[in-house]
Amino acid sequence: MTEATTGITAIFGAGVMGETLLSGLLRSGRDPGSLVVAERRADHAAMLRDKYGVAVLSNVEAAQQADTVVLVVKPQDMDGLLDEIRDHIAPGNLVVSLAAGITTAFLQSRLPEGSSVVRVMPNTPALVDQGMAAISPGTHCSPEHLAEADALLASCGLVVTVPEKYQDAVTAISGSGPAYIFYVVEAMIEAGVVLGLPRATSTELVVQTLYGAATMLKETRQHPTVLREQVSSPGGTTVAALRQLDDHKVRAAFVTAMEAAAARSKQLASGHGD
Repeated sequence: MTEATTGITAIFGAGVMGETLLSGLLRSGRDPGSLVVAERRADHAAMLRDKYGVAVLSNVEAAQQADTVVLVVKPQDMDGLLDEIRDHIAPGNLVVSLAAGITTAFLQSRLPEGSSVVRVMPNTPALVDQGMAAISPGTHCSPEHLAEADALLASCGLVVTVPEKYQDAVTAISGSGPAYIFYVVEAMIEAGVVLGLPRATSTELVVQTLYGAATMLKETRQHPTVLREQVSSPGGTTVAALRQLDDHKVRAAFVTAMEAAAARSKQLASGHGD
């Protein structure tokens, strides 16, 4: 793993993902003195100071101190934030955006000429250090700055580098992906209740089954088809269930759903530089 930059990293926006990144960086060994947060809400700012021991500054103050600028605001707030801080981004600074649908072209057009930009699509399992982040460099991003962005996100999970043209697909697969898994888990738990299990028992069965299956996929590195067939005895219970899923076109529904998510991601990005 590449070591994170030793300069000052400023996180703009301390909502769920911003605070997740902050806590992940601290758990990975970053000095609280090397991190600052820009947060407008006074009560939340006080909580961040007390809980993490980091400085909480105004947007301009944070931008003036930062070597690495991390933008974790809502897409609709990005334009206003960039207008406020652009004149305080120094040459050689790295700007990392975790905002959905915000393209590197959009960022570069609103930052000083030649700014080094990286676009990131994270996901919520970063909350438990099991995130999956995809990063894409902008036109002026150096290999060293890309490595810094990789190290930044690696504090909360795994990181892959992809061409920016794949970010809509990434959004549909890993960005939105946890919601699909939770959706399936909800359905399986409800099925257990319908079949007479206490809800707590059904929940424990489903969650551990999910965890075990995911661990098998990761550790055995076998194709999911092979693992599925190992469970599917001819004429058995699993085959009976899978036949119902096929009859109801569940596989096709998942593909269609992710195509819709990718299309929506592209639509959102169209207003931000694509």
